[in-house]
Amino acid sequence: MKSKTVFITGASRGIGRAIAEEFARGGYSLALNCKSSGEELHVFARHLSDTFQVPCLPLVGDVSDEKFVEQAFEEIQQMFGRTDILINNAGISHVGLLSDMSLEEWNRVLQTNLTSMFLCCRYAIPAMVHEKSGRILNISSVWGSVGASCEVAYSASKGGVNGFTRALAKELAPSGITVNAIACGVIDTRMNHCFSEEERQQLAEEIPAGRFGLPQEAASLAMSLVTAPSYLTGQVIALDGGWM
Repeated sequence: MKSKTVFITGASRGIGRAIAEEFARGGYSLALNCKSSGEELHVFARHLSDTFQVPCLPLVGDVSDEKFVEQAFEEIQQMFGRTDILINNAGISHVGLLSDMSLEEWNRVLQTNLTSMFLCCRYAIPAMVHEKSGRILNISSVWGSVGASCEVAYSASKGGVNGFTRALAKELAPSGITVNAIACGVIDTRMNHCFSEEERQQLAEEIPAGRFGLPQEAASLAMSLVTAPSYLTGQVIALDGGWM
């Protein structure tokens, strides 16, 4: 039986990298994307292919650029036939006062975190509808629900991800396609390495679980959601150690 294909954006590091390894371990065919760490992504793709004996297609480019997204889906179709599972993980943060933020910085956050998801979904959906099956999983944040001071653009983009997830789930449910999201709390990735050790300790003390989450925990939940019954759709599930 032909293995299913998963396309993961932002897969060279952090949560995306952990998700890619989880799905490689599960025997899935992989299409992996990153924007700027091309050499790192190619090395990682070869590692997964050699270790788990699965085909792996690295795709280096900006998923907020429609021309690149169109090209990426053409390459996936040529190599694998279609995308069975789409995991929209690519994202960036911006810390600072809104009054100090430039329009260019604002647009960069919104395009990376929200427009990329729109484009990837738009190109993945037709084949999924044709097959009457498919799984879309969006990686969001608890800040999309409650907001974070000095992270207004990031919070707004993740709030958009949550609304997008719920609305698209209703649109695609008649076609047998599920759309869910994981709202991550503080996950121990490079994005959160801006904190000092003292700040990290103070933040961990605010979390009932007493620690940061692990990328592997997000990856395990991602696998659970895309293999869950199709009646589970339109959900934004928090992974935050009881924080929010």
